[in-house]
Amino acid sequence: MQQTITLLGATGTIGVNTLKVIDRHPEQFKIFALSGHRQFHRLAQQCIRYQPSYAVVLDNKIGAQLSALLVDGNCPTEVLVGAQALCDVASDPSVDSVMAAIVGSAGLRSTMAAVRSGKKVLLANKESLVMAGTLFMQAVVDSEAILLPIDSEHNAIFQCLPTYYSSDHRGGVSKLLLSASGGPFRGWELAHMASVTPEQACAHPKWEMGQKISVDSATLMNKGLEVIEAGWLFAMSPENIDVVVHPQSIIHSLVQYLDGSVLAQLGYPDMRTPIAHALAWPERIESGVENLDLVALSQLDFEAPDQSNFPCLQIAYSAAKIGGDAPAVLNAANEIAVQAFLDRRIGFTEIASVVDNTLLAYKFNEPESLAAVEEADMIARGMAMARVKRIER
Repeated sequence: MQQTITLLGATGTIGVNTLKVIDRHPEQFKIFALSGHRQFHRLAQQCIRYQPSYAVVLDNKIGAQLSALLVDGNCPTEVLVGAQALCDVASDPSVDSVMAAIVGSAGLRSTMAAVRSGKKVLLANKESLVMAGTLFMQAVVDSEAILLPIDSEHNAIFQCLPTYYSSDHRGGVSKLLLSASGGPFRGWELAHMASVTPEQACAHPKWEMGQKISVDSATLMNKGLEVIEAGWLFAMSPENIDVVVHPQSIIHSLVQYLDGSVLAQLGYPDMRTPIAHALAWPERIESGVENLDLVALSQLDFEAPDQSNFPCLQIAYSAAKIGGDAPAVLNAANEIAVQAFLDRRIGFTEIASVVDNTLLAYKFNEPESLAAVEEADMIARGMAMARVKRIER
C-alpha cells in the first residue's frame, strides 16, 4: 500500500536524502506536504517535481516568494505560513508517515503534533526528545504512534535490539554503545582549537551535514545529545550508554548483551540507509547506497572519547543525569552558543563555556507541559545570550 508522507525539513540534508530514497520507489510513497525554512528556491523545485498538496514556511515574505515561484512553475501546491501550519500538515488525517527533520528546537511542536495524532514518525529531530523526553514518550504511548529513529546511531541500535525489547523486558541487553567519528578535530589539544574557524568546524571528515550539526559533531555535543535521545528511545539510563570513537564511521552503533555478545550494524556513512530502513519498516527497500566491502576496508579502529579536550560530551552527560528540564536548557544554550560561533562572535572553545555556565546558573524543574518546556528553553536562551555578550570578540 502506498504511504502518504509529510516531510518536515525538506530542504535540509535529511529531507533531500529522503526524497532521493523516495525517487527510487515512486510507487510506494506519495508526498502530502513539504516544509522548508530559508531555501525557498529549493523548496519550489521540490514542489514542482513532487506536486504535494501543501508547502509550509514560517515567514510571510518567504511564503509570498515561494508562491510566486510556484505560479511561474504552474504548480498547484498551496503555500501555508506559520508554526501552526507545520502542526496541521503533520497531523492531517490523510497522512500515514511524518519525517521529522526540522533542525533544533524549532521542530518540537510539529513533531509532537505528529506523535499525538498517532502517525508513523521518522524521528530525525533529536531535540524533541532531548527537550521534552517524558512528555514525548508518554504521547507515543497514549496515541500508539510508531516511533522510528533516523539518526544513524539510534537506527543502528534499533536494528540490533531483540524484537521483543521494551522497558519491561530488555531481552538481555546490558549496554548501548554509540559510535562517534571524533569529528574534524579528533586528536587535537583544547588550546589548539581556540582559533579554529566555522569553516574548519563544518568540514566533517565523513558525513555531509548542515552547519549546526557539523559544529555539534566537532565539539562532541551532538554525541551528548544522542546519549540523551538514546536514553528516552530505549529506556536506558545514561550510566548504561557509552560512547566509542570509531573514525571510519562504518559501525554506526552497537548493543552489548549480558552473555558477552555485542551486535553491531555496519554500512557506509550515508543517511539514505537509515532513511530507507525507517521508510519501509518492517520491510526493507533498496536505498541507493553501495554494498559494504569489508575486504577493501581492511581495518576498523576504536578509541575512548577525549572528554578533557572535548568537554561538551561530559556536560551533556551531566544534564542527562540531572533530568527534568536540564536537557532542554542544555540544548537551548548550545543552540545559542553554536550560532554565536558561526557568526564569529565567540571562539570554538567558548561554546562549552556558554553551555556550562548556563546550566550552572539555571534552577531546574520538572516540566509538566510543552509550554513549561518552551518556557525553560526561552529562559535558557536569554541566559546564554547574556553570557555570549560578556565574552564575545
